[in-house]
Amino acid sequence: MCGITGWIDWTRDLTQDSISLIKMTETLALRGPDASGTWISSHCALGHRRLSVIDPENGAQPMIRRSGDDTYVVVYNGELYNALELRKELEDRGRTFTTHCDTEVLLVAYMEWGKACVERFNGIFAFAIWDVTEQEMFLARDRLGVKPLFISFADGLFIFGSEPKAILAHPAVKAEVGAEGLAEIFIIGPARTPGQGVYKDITELLPGQCMTVTRSGVRKTKYWSLETIPHEEDVEATAEHVRELLKDTTERQLVSDVPVGTLLSGGLDSSALTALAVSYYEQTGQGNVNTYSVDYRDNDKHFKAHAFQPNSDAPWIERMVSHLDTIHHPIQFDTPELVGALRDATLARDLPGMADVDASLLLFCREIKKGATVAISGEAADEIFGGYPWFHREEALSANTFPWSLASSMRADLLAPDVASWIKPIDYINDRYAQAIAEVPHLDGESETVRKMRKMSYLNITRFMPTLLDRKDRMSMAAGLEVRVPFCDHRLVQYVWNIPWEIKTAGDREKGILRRALRGVLPEDVLTRKKSPYPKTHNPNYLAAVKGLVLDILNDPSSPLLPLINVSKIRELAESDSAKSNIPWFGQLMSGPQLFAYLYQVNTWLKEYGVSVK
Repeated sequence: MCGITGWIDWTRDLTQDSISLIKMTETLALRGPDASGTWISSHCALGHRRLSVIDPENGAQPMIRRSGDDTYVVVYNGELYNALELRKELEDRGRTFTTHCDTEVLLVAYMEWGKACVERFNGIFAFAIWDVTEQEMFLARDRLGVKPLFISFADGLFIFGSEPKAILAHPAVKAEVGAEGLAEIFIIGPARTPGQGVYKDITELLPGQCMTVTRSGVRKTKYWSLETIPHEEDVEATAEHVRELLKDTTERQLVSDVPVGTLLSGGLDSSALTALAVSYYEQTGQGNVNTYSVDYRDNDKHFKAHAFQPNSDAPWIERMVSHLDTIHHPIQFDTPELVGALRDATLARDLPGMADVDASLLLFCREIKKGATVAISGEAADEIFGGYPWFHREEALSANTFPWSLASSMRADLLAPDVASWIKPIDYINDRYAQAIAEVPHLDGESETVRKMRKMSYLNITRFMPTLLDRKDRMSMAAGLEVRVPFCDHRLVQYVWNIPWEIKTAGDREKGILRRALRGVLPEDVLTRKKSPYPKTHNPNYLAAVKGLVLDILNDPSSPLLPLINVSKIRELAESDSAKSNIPWFGQLMSGPQLFAYLYQVNTWLKEYGVSVK
C-alpha cells in the first residue's frame, strides 16, 4: 500500500513548482515509509510514497512505460489479487514485463485495454495514469472503496490525493468548511456521506467509479455497482459457494514478499480468516501463522455484558490460538495511551473519527508493524452477512433513519442554536437517508419483508461499511501497515447481496449462512459464539479522562469548538451520570465516553488544521 497525490494545471508550466509537489507527497510519508518518488511535466505533477510489499527491489513509482511513441505514467495505491492471471494473459497478447510487481501489471493492463481495464481487476486500489501523448489523466477506485481517493477542483486546477492532507498541502486549497461540512461532522459523523470530503473544496471519488480529466473537462463513470438478481441455490449449495469464495480470496490476499499476520479476536470472522490462513500456510510449507489481538488494562475487572457486547474476547482468543497453534501476540493498552492517541488518530484521518475506537486501532497497528508489514482483518463481514443487532430489531428496521445513528435529536440539541438553524441537522440527515434509500436496487415483486432487509443490507454496505474501511485504512496506513480485508472481495459481496434473508439467517442465527459455510473450518463453540464487536475499554478512568478533556475545552475561551456547540448542555452532560450510559451514541461502540472523546477530536481538528467555518 502507498500514498498517491498530484495535480493538473493547463494554464502554467508545473516544472517550476516542484516544491509544492514534494510537500504534498511528504504529507503521505507514513503511508509509504519505504520510498518516495515524484514526476513532473508541463501540466501534470505526480507524487508517490511507497510501502514495499511485492517485489521490494523493483516497482518504484511513479512508474513510466512507453509503447511506440506513447508514454504512460502511473501512481498507484493498492494490491491486485489477480495480478498473476492478468500478467499471463497480457504476456499471451505480446506484452512484456521488467518487474514482478502488480503496479506494472496495472499499467500494462491500461495500455492494453484502456479504461475497461478496471473491470478485470480483483483487488483494492486507487490510481492515476497520465497519458503523455493524449494529455489525459485516468483515475479509478476499487469497487468497495477500500482504498481512498480524494479530489478537488480549485481555481481551475484538478488535484487528487490518498488523503485530504495531501490536497490541503497545495497552496490553492484552504481548510474551510461550510454548512454541509458541519452537518457531516455533527449529525452524520463519524460516518461520511459517500463522495463528501467535508472540506469545502474536497470531494471523494466514489467506490466503483473512474474518471477522466482532459483540457475539455472531467467525466466520471460508474463501472461497478451491486446488481440485484434472483438467487437460485439452496442452503447447502449457497454455503458451499460462500466457503469457496472466502477460501479463494483469503489465499489470494496471503500472497506477499514481506511478513504477514492476522488480527484475531476469537469471533467468527477473524477466526475464520485465521483458520484459512493456517490451512494455506500448512499446504505451502510456510510455518506457523502470527496472530495479534488487542485488549485494555483492567478490562477483565470492568467489563459488563450488554446487548451490543455480550462477552469479552480473551477466552475465545486463547481457544483459537490453542486450536490453530498460532504464534500469538497479545497487545494491551492503558487509559493514558488511549487518551494520548486521540490527537494522532485525528491527524491520521484529517477529520474527527471514531474516538478511542480509532485511537486504539492506531496503537494496535503500530505494535503489529513491529513484526509484520501486512495483516489480514475480518472487516465488513457484519455488513455483508447481516451480523449487526440492527438487522434483527424491529425498532431499527422501522426507524426510517440510519440504524447506527438513532440519537439524531440528542446530537442536534448539542449544537449552538444559530449553528443548528444554519445547518438544519435533522433535515440534513433525513435528506441523506432518503438519498440512500432511493438508490437501493430491488427486484420486481419483492415482498415488504424482503424489501426491508435488502434496504438494510444496502445501507450497511454503502453507508456504514465505508466508515469502518476509512478507519482501517487511515489508522493502519498511519503506522505503515497494510491491512487486507478478504470479506470485501467484490465477488463475495455481489454473491451474498442476493442471498435471501431466510438463507442468510440459516439456523435462525445472525450470519447463519456464514456459520454453515465454516463448518469443519472452525470448532463448534466458536461457530455458535454470539457476535462481539471490536473491543473498547470499560475502565472508568477513561470516561473521567475524556470528560476532563471536554471540560478543559469548555473552560478555555479560545477553544474553536465553543461557537459551534451548546456549551451549557454539554457541561450538564459531562457532569451527569448519563455519561455512563451503554446506549450507543453511534454504532455499537460509541456511547457516553466516546461522545466526549469525539468532541475533543472535533476541537483538535479545528485547531490543528486551522479550519475556517464559512
